[in-house]
Amino acid sequence: MNKLVVISGPSGVGKGTIAKALIERNKDMALSISCTTRAPRIGEKNGREYFFIPKEEFKEKIANNGFLEYSEHFENYYGTPKDFVLEKLKEKTVILEIDVNGGLKVKENMPEAVLIMILPPSLEEVRNRLIKRNTESLEKIEKRMQRIEFELGKKEQYDYSVVNDKLQVAIEEVENIIKK
Repeated sequence: MNKLVVISGPSGVGKGTIAKALIERNKDMALSISCTTRAPRIGEKNGREYFFIPKEEFKEKIANNGFLEYSEHFENYYGTPKDFVLEKLKEKTVILEIDVNGGLKVKENMPEAVLIMILPPSLEEVRNRLIKRNTESLEKIEKRMQRIEFELGKKEQYDYSVVNDKLQVAIEEVENIIKK
């Protein structure tokens, strides 16, 4: 039976890396694609990274209960399209890589969803990972660090938590949770 699996966790814990590895290792798993109202970045393709849609269409989907979860960040909307996920579930286990609040909203809408939170081995390690990424200013990294404590506070509401200390071990742990 195919499952809906939510993988969440703070920035820099490796949830995207884990999700991609699971898809590569398991042909019976697929990554969900979210909708967004933001413009595509260079190299992004509609239907691959995101479904890029106008704000009016997004708001229409909200009104018609077309999302399992959605949120607004920096004047753009992001959401998990319900129809896409339900269609994919007919053929594969679907993995959502979304934030903690989104994961809890998915659980409200689909109680059978399995929620897995990826945890950092320590706050210092996640700070180092964010710095090594070299994609944000130190000020933005500090804002992300403040959010981490909020996200980790939601850990008890998740079905499972996996510490990503050693990537291959974490991938196998998540894979075992999904398969059992």
